[in-house]
Amino acid sequence: MAKLSRRAIKELVKSHFKTRITDSGADKIAAILEKEAERISAFAVQNAKRSKRTKITKEDIEKYVIKKGS
Repeated sequence: MAKLSRRAIKELVKSHFKTRITDSGADKIAAILEKEAERISAFAVQNAKRSKRTKITKEDIEKYVIKKGS
C-alpha cells in the first residue's frame, strides 16, 4: 500500500493551522488517514460492485460520507 509522506502531513498541518508537527505526530496522522482510506475504499468497491461496475466513482465516495454522517 502507498504511504502518505511525513512531509505531506507536515505541509498540510502548517498550511491549515500555521503550526508545526513532530515527525511522530505526522506519522500517527498518516497512519490514521491510511486506515480511513482503506475503509472508504472497501465501501466504494462494494458500492461499485452492487452497481455492476469495476471502477469507483466520485459518487461511491460521496455515498460513504453520507452513510458515515448518518
